Parts: sequence; C-alpha cells; structure tokens
Amino acid sequence: MLGALTRPVALITGSTQGIGRAIALRLAGDGFDIGLNDLSGKREALDKLAEEIRAGGKKVAVVPADVSNEGSVKGMVENVVNDLGSLDVMVSNAGVFWWNNLLDSSAEDWDKMQAVNSRGMFLCYKYAAKQMVSQGHGGRIIGAASVAGRQGIEGSSAYSASKFAVVGLTQTAAKDLGPYGITVNAYAPGVVYTPMFTNSFSDPNVASETWAKVTSLGRLGTPEDVAGLVAFLASKDASWITGKSINV
Repeated sequence: MLGALTRPVALITGSTQGIGRAIALRLAGDGFDIGLNDLSGKREALDKLAEEIRAGGKKVAVVPADVSNEGSVKGMVENVVNDLGSLDVMVSNAGVFWWNNLLDSSAEDWDKMQAVNSRGMFLCYKYAAKQMVSQGHGGRIIGAASVAGRQGIEGSSAYSASKFAVVGLTQTAAKDLGPYGITVNAYAPGVVYTPMFTNSFSDPNVASETWAKVTSLGRLGTPEDVAGLVAFLASKDASWITGKSINV
C-alpha cells in the first residue's frame, strides 16, 4: 500500500514534544509528508517543528485540535487531507499521565484521563479509518498504548485502565478494518525519558536512576527508541501485522 505512493501522508497527534516529536521527525526522514497536531496552546512549538521538517523538503500541515473533542478530530483529519492530499498513516500519540492511587483518585481525575487517552484514541481511530476507507487503498493506524496497559502498575489506576482500553480497541479495530486493507497496531513503551516523565517527579534524576535499575538494559528508553518501532509499523515491511500492541 505505502510503497505504491510517492509521498504518503502521516498525521501524528501530541507531536510537539517527547515521543510524538521524535515520531514526526522520523517519519519525515522516512519520506512522509507530515500532519502535526497538538493543543492550540502549543501553536508556537508546532510551527517551530513544522519549519524544521519543511527544511528537509517535506510538506507539513499544522492542525491544532483537542483529541477528546469529536468535532475537533473530524476537522483535524479533514484539514490534513485538504492540505496534503490524503491520510495514509495515523499515529494517535496524544496522551496524559499523572500518578493517582485508587484511594486518592477523584471521578474527575478518572474522567479526564479517559477523555484524552481512551476517548481520544477512539476518535482518532474512527475518523482516520473513515478517511482511509474512502480513499480505497488501505492505510495504517498506530496508537499509543503502554506497558501499563499490559500489566497494572501501582499508583496509576486511571492511566493503566486507559491504556488497557487502547489495547482492546486496537485488537477490535484491526478486525473491523482488515477488510479495507487497514492495519491497526499499538506501541507500548516502557519508561521513556520525556517531559511527561520529568514532570511526574519532584527529582527526575533520582527517579530515572530508580526506574533504570528495573530494566533489562539498565537505562530508560528514549523517544527515538519508540519512533523506530512506529516507523517499522508504518512501513511496507509491517504489511501483515495487525491487532498487536508491541512493547518497546
């Protein structure tokens, strides 16, 4: 599917920092024109990243939107297609995280986490799929799960639940969309050193040392580690892989 297109288009949500930014840069380097999404309050960072990608010879559409809002997601997909001509890869990366022990969590905390991490994923999958079906040449939908969506982690009840939802959605969407030549997969990162990580701890250096000790390789992941897996899932080499949530 992708190999037949001279310049396929990838849309990455939550793309101004961390994993999303690394994915946008990697896919641009791999030959994609890029749709960049984040919240409207991050417009300056979006424009700066767009300039960096355009300097490499790729086209860019900047499409601010709140992924938890259905109208915003629908408009985001429409604007990317209007600006770049198609949508071939959707990377639903946007997400939020904070620690929330079950005993101390509020219903409002739960609802906010689900709104972005699971409702937002559903909306991005849905409207990307509708566009890809209408184009008639398949596509790739790739979502952000987590190791916390494969095994619950203490102190992260709402987050783990939201990421378990991504795994289930990915499996069922793969079955729904397979007849249209659309693959649906998710990447499930371990602990990655990003702004989301550093903002979650009072002392990020101590936290990174602590978490690194529980990994087999003795280090935290980098955004580029995750971007490499996403690039594979977006490539022609992954054309017979679907419904999977792959740890990295």
